[in-house]
Amino acid sequence: MQNEPGLAIWGGPECTINRVGEEYFDQFQLSGHAARPEDLERFAALGLRTLRYPVLWEQVSPGGTAESWTWTDERLAELYRLGMTPIVGLVHHGSGPPSTSLLDPAFPEKLARHAERVARRYPHIVDYTPVNEPLTTARFSGLYGHWYPHQKSDVAFVRALLNQCKGVVLSMRAIRRVNPAARLVQTEDIGIVRSTDELAYQAAFENSRRFLSLDLLVGKVDGAHPLFGYLRRSGASERELRWFTENPCPPDLLGMNYYVTSERFLDGRVHLYPEPLVGGNRWHRYADVEAVRVCNEGLVGPRAILRQLWTRYRLPVAITEAHLGCTVEQQVRWLQYVVEEAGGAFRDGVDVRAVTAWALLGAYGWSNLVTTRPETYEAGVFSVNGGAVEETMLSEAVSTLCRGESPPVPAGSTGWWGAPARLLYPAYTSRPQAA
Repeated sequence: MQNEPGLAIWGGPECTINRVGEEYFDQFQLSGHAARPEDLERFAALGLRTLRYPVLWEQVSPGGTAESWTWTDERLAELYRLGMTPIVGLVHHGSGPPSTSLLDPAFPEKLARHAERVARRYPHIVDYTPVNEPLTTARFSGLYGHWYPHQKSDVAFVRALLNQCKGVVLSMRAIRRVNPAARLVQTEDIGIVRSTDELAYQAAFENSRRFLSLDLLVGKVDGAHPLFGYLRRSGASERELRWFTENPCPPDLLGMNYYVTSERFLDGRVHLYPEPLVGGNRWHRYADVEAVRVCNEGLVGPRAILRQLWTRYRLPVAITEAHLGCTVEQQVRWLQYVVEEAGGAFRDGVDVRAVTAWALLGAYGWSNLVTTRPETYEAGVFSVNGGAVEETMLSEAVSTLCRGESPPVPAGSTGWWGAPARLLYPAYTSRPQAA
């Protein structure tokens, strides 16, 4: 489990502020971190020297106009005192203050103004993630209706995606007017989709779509792009798509957020699944499930997906979120698995920079995609269940990795994602899908 030389261990507390209806769900309020600055000392004591940390638009300007910087002033000053470098996020699964939304034509310019204010207030910050997972956020908000503005159409999905990606470009332009050395660390949930044979066309579409936010930022979405026609049919004009090719903003580092749920399987055998898992398109009904629960082959894994990112973009990469909600023994195994996979990609010649221990304080409500007031909690590197902050076995594993050593593996524990018991539905041997 020892990390490769040059492969750093980063950290990050789950910091989502998302909107459902008229209510905002704030992970820092739920975990207690908002009122507990001493958590930063706990993170530093693990040996972490780089931390994904937010200066979220909704946090600084919760009403959309008046600004409150006291909290972020104190926290960023403490990070630097402790010797930790922040990768600052500006929107994390959010849609901005109440005065805007992902479908607001002015969303990109409004976000850029927030970005410039952050850069002027903290000119020493170098690394930024203006929008975390823009593709995933667009799907959840515009295609599936989970988050505000609760739309369910390709038109809304495409508009939300274009607005966020343009917001990234304009934000980095504004930030670099203040600090020309600023770097874009662009995160996205880059999974992979497999399917039964009759749904190979849908899997191919989704495997192209998973790169769409990054393709827009690097200026690859031209008339020859496989999704150009889809974007045009879904309301994107040629002029606004051409804007991205004329204003490329390639990330300085690609951040891959990887979860066991990132790998999906589309199955037309709908009678095998509970009704809530069944959806479809205009031509077929199908279940959309975790691939690990169906596919004989198990996970494709982050090593192969990191290679795909490297081959497609030739940009440095990192795993910027790695979390699994399960027993702490299995969490240690999962971190072991992700670090080993990243190390394998590094040995394959991929420019992998880091693996991020995510959800340092755990996460609330993600079992139902943060769509209602959270009733569930998943511990992370620390457990805050009941209000007390306690180290877990994962804390020791992260600390040992930060020292460049191999942490002990829990006795008698194997990763459930590689065991036969992981299969919950009749197994299927799927064909590899094109990247």
